[in-house]
Amino acid sequence: MKKIIMFGGIIVLIFGLLALVTTMKQSEQAAGNQFGKERIHPETAKLMDDPNYQNVILPEELAETIENGEEATVYFYSSTCPYCKEATPRLVPLTEELGVDLVQFNLLEFDDGWNDYNIESTPTIVHYSNGEEVERIEGSASDEEFTAFFEEHVINQ
Repeated sequence: MKKIIMFGGIIVLIFGLLALVTTMKQSEQAAGNQFGKERIHPETAKLMDDPNYQNVILPEELAETIENGEEATVYFYSSTCPYCKEATPRLVPLTEELGVDLVQFNLLEFDDGWNDYNIESTPTIVHYSNGEEVERIEGSASDEEFTAFFEEHVINQ
């Protein structure tokens, strides 16, 4: 009987240590993140050092930008979206080449954005001007389609 109790205690201790290590690792990943949150999704943590995901805009900043009537081109994405993971490495260099400031809104971390900005799928790029939505493009479009969108609705507006 003592062996069973001791064995059970060891198992509980192992699971407790495992939970502690997991929590510490998540806290370490979230520390100093650009999302200003204590906890972030593990898939978001994987993107923290990716140069393609550094131009983050927070919900308060985006709301203020739109409210002030400033121009903004926003890339709504999710860290778990396979289409976003395919499109982002093409989009970021393309926008840099075109001189477009494409800010990134992570819908996985800030899920109110789905309703606040009427996002139905990811990736979605929306251009705002004078406090209003001008145009949007949804899905993982081709480079040519993205370029045409930026040239028509952002650059030559």
